[in-house]
Amino acid sequence: MKLEFLDYLIIAIYFILVMGIGLVLKKKIKTGNDFLLSSHNIPLWITCLAFISANLGAQEVLGMAANGAKYGLYTMHFYWLGAALAMIFLGVYMMPFYYGSKARSVPEYLKLRFDEKTRTFNALTFAAMTVFSSGVSLYALAMLMKVILGWDFDLSIWLAAGVVLIYTFSGGLTGAIYNEVLQFFLIIIGIAPLVYIGLDKAGGLDGILQHVDAAKLHVWKGLDSPANNPMGVDAFSMVFGLGFVLAFGYWCTDFLVVQRAMATRNLNEAQRTPVLAAFPKILMPAIVILPGIILLALQGQHAGFELPVNVNGDKDYNMVLPLLLQKLYPSGLLGLGITALIASFMSGMAGNVTAFNTVFTYDIYQTHIKKNATDRHYLMIGKATTIAGILISIATAYVARGFNSIMDLLQLVFSFVNAPLFATFFLGMFWKRTTGHGAFWGLLFGTGAAAITHGLSVAEGKGGWLVHAFDFYSATGQAFTIASISFIVCLLFTIAISLFTRAKAEKELIGLVYSLTPKQDLKSKTWYTNPLYLGMIVLAITLFFNILFF
Repeated sequence: MKLEFLDYLIIAIYFILVMGIGLVLKKKIKTGNDFLLSSHNIPLWITCLAFISANLGAQEVLGMAANGAKYGLYTMHFYWLGAALAMIFLGVYMMPFYYGSKARSVPEYLKLRFDEKTRTFNALTFAAMTVFSSGVSLYALAMLMKVILGWDFDLSIWLAAGVVLIYTFSGGLTGAIYNEVLQFFLIIIGIAPLVYIGLDKAGGLDGILQHVDAAKLHVWKGLDSPANNPMGVDAFSMVFGLGFVLAFGYWCTDFLVVQRAMATRNLNEAQRTPVLAAFPKILMPAIVILPGIILLALQGQHAGFELPVNVNGDKDYNMVLPLLLQKLYPSGLLGLGITALIASFMSGMAGNVTAFNTVFTYDIYQTHIKKNATDRHYLMIGKATTIAGILISIATAYVARGFNSIMDLLQLVFSFVNAPLFATFFLGMFWKRTTGHGAFWGLLFGTGAAAITHGLSVAEGKGGWLVHAFDFYSATGQAFTIASISFIVCLLFTIAISLFTRAKAEKELIGLVYSLTPKQDLKSKTWYTNPLYLGMIVLAITLFFNILFF
């Protein structure tokens, strides 16, 4: 790919700008609370955009374009089934517990609701998941730099990690959030023209209908059997595995996104953050999924749009966006498009690192290593953990090289961590009889069930490390099934063990369990400040899209 001086200039300005934001905010970072929690002082519109952008990393911008080409419009379910409902549930029902309990993190809420061992188990698994996800973003960025700029893969990894380190180390969570807002607008401005140009070259809607396999142009048709759709799943796996378990497990319990809502100034803003963010979220497929569909249409009409193969000899769907940028963007616009991709990877990596340093500092270090140190000491630990998180991310970046779709890889990771965790949260918030012993052993057995299921199954050459007992049509179908099994196992073990162990007294659960928490008067709020009314509008729009693309 040939870049001109203007392209390099745009990329250079972006790197300077993101590092500059971190260095400017450094003057305001004086305490551990400032560095790790932004002192709960971020405006609503900032937290809404950061809430979206924290998820708008490599896994979405690169991974969803890859899934668009690989699975077609079935990928829309990650938004219209897997995001909208869960984001509304988080805002209306779960944020009052997170924000009202004054917990500094999701694991700390588990400590308040259950006990220390449940908190520690979640803190360890979440810390591992965040640095792994951060490594995926770093891998994607280094791959992009290698393919587009011709830079050495190893050099690209260390350079990108260095830039993220500068602004997260300097500005902490606040630096990451403000950069996420910048990155959100860059992604929209940089990718939207690609959709317009690509559609025009593909012949518009008629070109897509004529040159893309009809099986990839539906959202619900073909879900009667995994054999009848390119995603290799059935309706139950889609609705329960993705729409309920994985979606609610991610949006409602993953501290990476919850942390953005918790940075707001009051409870009402914390509730509205995910609900307001759902409006642009359900429109994002036009930016991140449609390029994959456009590539399929272009492959049927023009030469030069074939995807390369990865190190395993499989078609590398992760190259959908880089290939379209190379073929469709002129100089200047090319630099902007590349900068948008770089911004998405930076966003994903920085979001994971800032969540990692908060959980490690408060839920692991302060809890188990040094309980009563000064705030300055925890600030130092938070910064040291930021460096460690970046270094671990570099190591995990190399693991991601063997997957032909990073979204498949991340869904697998989420099925191990978020799926059983949501079962624990669901019971803990709505069944006061749930005990700490039940929650801990339920999480342990649920995670173990995920590992065993993966070890017994194979999809696209992945899994089967115990015994090759059965096959899945796709890696996505495998991840959805693993998530469903881990959720159900965690739910059943938690219920069974809770029935034979002692629960906390009701007075200890006020503000932590739905039935024992004073209900908010949402009816007195105007519609645009009422998260429930706003959520109903989102659901109506989502329902319309599902019917339109049935």
